[in-house]
Amino acid sequence: MSIASLPVSVLDQLRQFDTPTVCNVVELFDLRSRVAGYTDSRIHACYPKLPPMVGYASTATFRSAEPPRAGDVYSGLAEQVASFARLPQPVVMVFQDLDDPPASATFGEIMCTTYKAFGAAGLITSGAGRDLDQVEALNFPCFTGGTLAAHGYCYIEQINVPVRVGGVVIRPGDLLHGDRNGVTTIPVETAAAVAEGCREFMAAEAVILDYLKSGRVTVDGYASAHRECRRRTTELAQRLKAGR
Repeated sequence: MSIASLPVSVLDQLRQFDTPTVCNVVELFDLRSRVAGYTDSRIHACYPKLPPMVGYASTATFRSAEPPRAGDVYSGLAEQVASFARLPQPVVMVFQDLDDPPASATFGEIMCTTYKAFGAAGLITSGAGRDLDQVEALNFPCFTGGTLAAHGYCYIEQINVPVRVGGVVIRPGDLLHGDRNGVTTIPVETAAAVAEGCREFMAAEAVILDYLKSGRVTVDGYASAHRECRRRTTELAQRLKAGR
């Protein structure tokens, strides 16, 4: 598996912005539908006060409704963390729970402590989590479809395969950005430009927000602020596409 990585400075820059702003700038490239690439409302941040999570997907499928033919989830962890070396860093664990509905928790304290110790930046699962107080103490971002108290017959079925989580197909090495608003993928070829464009996009939106906070609003003034915001975002989109 050979996946190109981005300079650390780009990832650091992306962490400065919330996920909605990142989504707004990704839209400017017109590379995909505006209703594609981000998780739907089934996926929630367990710890919404944590700063944005940025990293590359390390994917896996998971089951817990019936006993595995051999081994268990912990016996699969060594193979999984060993695979991190074949991916850009840091990784974000992404699990597709194949049970419908989820039978038990995908993650708990041991798994998250293991992943963090090996450099992971966070975890996303279409299933459920547990040990939420203990994991919160790790400052390890987690995104789930719910919470369940037991681990059942949990085991990892496959690693580093395409998975579907929250309506999004995520492949090993996909660049992810997540916060309390949800999780989005960022096309790697645009990531550096997205990072550069976020602050300017926020400045364009501030034209409207600052006007509304001025205390002297009129319909005409509001329309004028909208036009100026649109002009700035249009020019930003043109520059970003030209430099792609």
